Amino acid sequence: MRRSVALAALLLTLATATPAAAAPPPGPAPAPLATTPIQVYGAWHCGNDYCTWGTTRTVAEFDSQNHWLIDRGDGRPAVNLVVLSFVNPLDLLRQTTNATTLDGVPRGMTPEIVGWFTAHGVRVMLSVGGITYTDAWDAALAENPTLLGQRAAAVATRLGVGIEIDYEQNTNPNLAGLQSFLDAYRAVHPYDATGARPQARLTIDVAAGDRYLIALNRKATADWLRTDTPVLDYANAMVAARPASASTSQASWQEHVDGKPQYAPPVPPLAPAKFTGGIYLAYGGKPLPECVDYATSVQRAAAPYAQSVAPNGAGTTAGMLGFMFWAAERPAVRGIGTAPPNTCERGAGAGATALAVPVPMPALRQS
Repeated sequence: MRRSVALAALLLTLATATPAAAAPPPGPAPAPLATTPIQVYGAWHCGNDYCTWGTTRTVAEFDSQNHWLIDRGDGRPAVNLVVLSFVNPLDLLRQTTNATTLDGVPRGMTPEIVGWFTAHGVRVMLSVGGITYTDAWDAALAENPTLLGQRAAAVATRLGVGIEIDYEQNTNPNLAGLQSFLDAYRAVHPYDATGARPQARLTIDVAAGDRYLIALNRKATADWLRTDTPVLDYANAMVAARPASASTSQASWQEHVDGKPQYAPPVPPLAPAKFTGGIYLAYGGKPLPECVDYATSVQRAAAPYAQSVAPNGAGTTAGMLGFMFWAAERPAVRGIGTAPPNTCERGAGAGATALAVPVPMPALRQS
């Protein structure tokens, strides 16, 4: 009897109970981060003598040591830009001629070597400076910065190349002199957003993040890398002192995007579309994944960030311009470099395929 009463009560409860509200349908999946195509995928190139470029080389010999740059394994170049490193700015100003330099330019930076790259759709630039030539930059800017800019423009015209400024003075850089250099260069080769004239491409190197080369970075970001009145095409956030992980690299690059408002005076934010991120290609005595194994490389791990980082006070589009690799062939006295058998088809080259790097380089995003 108790069971019957209990059962009847249960049935009555079920019959009269208000049905439970149906669970709401799942919300829409979060939208994936917008990804912007990589546009700059380049390498600094140190030649076979540790960034001196002091001897003239035949195209055949140069190709034997660097063929991977123009053939990632399927006939397409592994990069869309090379930056021949370095030109001594004081030699350039004085048009020095000696055993390693001809009219101010290293003897190895010849029209034939430039043409070897450009015939395959690879853009070429010359890097003026480098940390070895910091004092030379100071001396040249003190002596005649306008003439230095004019002579850099003349070399760009003669070789059909762009110019990169690598002025690594961390203490009291001569910014007024550098402004005169820029004014003189731009008087000959005005800013060209289309990128159609290689000689008009003018860039600058800044530190990996915002905590080194502060005065130079502040001036460049505030006055020369603006999206409304650009003077320079873009900046390269250089590599740190040694290879860094993707997360460490991204933290440094984010400093450029955010700026440093707490500094006095502050460093303004930089548009993501106005800089590239530096990654080691060769370092020490063992091949790096960035050269030989794209699947485990920094460029693969950092690509989602580089293609989607949002502006934070400057610029309108997400994503950095791309990556720059340090450095091809023989960047240091010690270490293996990227000459055979340590070539980079499977790392940098595979990345060019995976990231659909355009060759030749297209017109760059401006904001």
